Amino acid sequence: MTNNSIQWFPGHMHKARKKIEEVIPKVDIIIEVLDARIPFSSQNPLIHHICKNKLVIKILNKRDLADPEMTAFWLSHLEKKQGVKAMAITTRQISEVNRIIALCRKFTPHYEEIGKQIFTMIMGIPNVGKSTIINILAGSVVAQTGNQPAVTRQQQRINLQNSLVLLDTPGILWSKVENPYSSFRLAATGAIKDTAMKYDEVAFYIVKYLVKAYPEFLKKRYNIEVLPETDIELMTTIGEKRGCLRSGGRIDLHKASEILINDLRNGMLGRITFEHPKMIDDELIHAEEAARKKTEEKAKVKEERRKRYLRNKR
Repeated sequence: MTNNSIQWFPGHMHKARKKIEEVIPKVDIIIEVLDARIPFSSQNPLIHHICKNKLVIKILNKRDLADPEMTAFWLSHLEKKQGVKAMAITTRQISEVNRIIALCRKFTPHYEEIGKQIFTMIMGIPNVGKSTIINILAGSVVAQTGNQPAVTRQQQRINLQNSLVLLDTPGILWSKVENPYSSFRLAATGAIKDTAMKYDEVAFYIVKYLVKAYPEFLKKRYNIEVLPETDIELMTTIGEKRGCLRSGGRIDLHKASEILINDLRNGMLGRITFEHPKMIDDELIHAEEAARKKTEEKAKVKEERRKRYLRNKR
């Protein structure tokens, strides 16, 4: 795996963060929309910094695409943090989305008694389904939707039923995704633009994970009795099964990669979750160690340059 630390921070996202920081003191509840397939990687560390001690409802959207057992595990894990309530939904079930309103009222039971509006802010990284959720809650199309990241560009206020106010925000990514594993997961699920990473590298990450976690899904989807031993052989086999041929009978791995990624995003491979808490703990330890070594190497290079400079100065 190459070190693909994504750096993708369009100007509108920087402006969005500044606007959020301005209005956050007035907000009672934060609604953070996550992708149920990547509950950790789709969390934005900037949101934790901006929201501070606010009440938070974490919505694991696209539960119909995620492993149900892992989703239940993640819900329990997320709620271990004080002031956090988590729920899993799919926007294909309107009744599930509308439970968000009931949960907001449960958090603020005294507001209705005194006739006070409940101010909520809905947040999330691009392409987690935030705009679709808003439209369902509002009962009309008030937020632009699309199967591409960074569709919502400006903040807006939406008055919902029974004095509930929803502040919509653009999907914001943090300036740099340090964990290369998270980078691959974000790319695989479509949270970042496809131009941010190479399709082939993302596909190879996907098959490597699926061989370990969901091998039967690969066998069934691509009609493979015995999975090949290497990633390249597996991608070649998928290309053969799907007719991804170039002149001379060579397999077009880029085309095969596109097919695999689209199958994943559309749920054609099965209900898949790409991470669990123990995995994340191990990755964070590894990322911290890698960052420490990188800092030490930079310091060493800087010191060597300083010594060379002093020698040449004599």
